[in-house]
Amino acid sequence: MTIAIRPAAGGDVAAIDALLRAVFPRADEADLVRQLCVDGDMVLMMVAMDEESGALVGAVAFSRMAVEVGGKAIAAMALAPVAVAERYRRQGVAEALIHAGIERIEAARIVLCFVLGEAAFYGRFGFHADYAKNFASPYAGEHLLALPVQGGLMPCGQRGAATHAGAFARLG
Repeated sequence: MTIAIRPAAGGDVAAIDALLRAVFPRADEADLVRQLCVDGDMVLMMVAMDEESGALVGAVAFSRMAVEVGGKAIAAMALAPVAVAERYRRQGVAEALIHAGIERIEAARIVLCFVLGEAAFYGRFGFHADYAKNFASPYAGEHLLALPVQGGLMPCGQRGAATHAGAFARLG
């Protein structure tokens, strides 16, 4: 099996929606991605393709956030959701998607990336609750993790605010 990672294209929309609806127990993540796109808050979607079958087997989304530290806006994104078809799990597909996305947002000069998730999984990419703890957010807590993308450009120790795109507030 050979997996190719690339940015999503317009022709991938139906397959991404089908993947999200198959992977998650409810339609919330599929609805989130659709609404992020409709609202213009989707910045990057990476997909994993099985080159042998041509099937779209994974996807990760990065969306716009409003983040400020010390009264200054900083370039930030949210990672969510990440999905991999069941047959392709535990084979490095999610990791490859996330690494590829982080490389792209770093090249785009994003300073900070947030994710809501398990520290045990996202910690392997450098996400940590300590980086997010000084940010006021409705999602504040042990599952709000952040990753300083530009190698330390994130101001440490200062308080700030992290606001996800409006579509997140509509999740069930």
